[in-house]
Amino acid sequence: MQQQSEVVVGVDGSSESIAAVEWAALDAARRQRGLHLIHAYAWPVVHPPLGAQPTAALRKAVRKAADRILRAAVARAAAVAAGVPVTTATALEPAATALVKASQRADVVVVGSRGLGGFSGLLLGSVGVQLAAHAACPVVVIRSAAGDDDAGPEAGHVIVGVDGSHNADRAMRFALEQASFRGAGLTAVHTYVWPDTTGPGDMLPLVYDRADLRDDERRALAESVAGWADKFPDVEVRQSTVRGGAAAVLTRLSRGAELMVVGSRGRGGFTGLLLGSVSQALIHHAGCPVAVVR
Repeated sequence: MQQQSEVVVGVDGSSESIAAVEWAALDAARRQRGLHLIHAYAWPVVHPPLGAQPTAALRKAVRKAADRILRAAVARAAAVAAGVPVTTATALEPAATALVKASQRADVVVVGSRGLGGFSGLLLGSVGVQLAAHAACPVVVIRSAAGDDDAGPEAGHVIVGVDGSHNADRAMRFALEQASFRGAGLTAVHTYVWPDTTGPGDMLPLVYDRADLRDDERRALAESVAGWADKFPDVEVRQSTVRGGAAAVLTRLSRGAELMVVGSRGRGGFTGLLLGSVSQALIHHAGCPVAVVR
């Protein structure tokens, strides 16, 4: 019998991971799914004579600490989403490895923007980066929301970046599901820049009609959004075509939004890259939680 999918969240006891637990618990309640909490740790590789292997007492202390972290996370999940079935697991391996494995059976995997293992200078822990690049399901990185005074024009909305790529189409479905769960509106954003006609060997015309190009971009967005309204009639969908770089525009609009959703790599990405520059920029700098959809 196939195992039912669930919402998976990485837990390490940090305030960021507790925020991830809260988000994941509410998402599990909306999806009517179970919540699976994973705490992972790995012993450092130490080769004699440089050092000794962990003692039995140390192993026991670490296991007790892991149990304590998971119990606190379970209590927090129950406080924000009573009735959601919760399971826990401790993995003796790197967190990214454990969570990528768990993503095979998950609807979504949720992590904090930086855990206890991160350095203060890093805006996003390595676990989140690796997950966004390798997970088999959407990954949500919980970032601190902007305050009311710093809220952007799309505050309270789910935002999805649209560029016509296959990943962007999957991102649209995920974004609409999230908007429907939350009773929120959805803003589909498509960005563009004026063509550069100054490069050597450029085949573009030296003179072009900016109004025509702007209309073309608006039509492209409308075509990408067409048909989705029938599948999610309860969601009000707005379309926004904005001139500027995608990362900068979406970061600015994200302030105070419910959620920012992007594909893992869009049309501008190189095929050898598992995570595109726009999604990387957003999970480092967005003013709301970010979902990366593969």
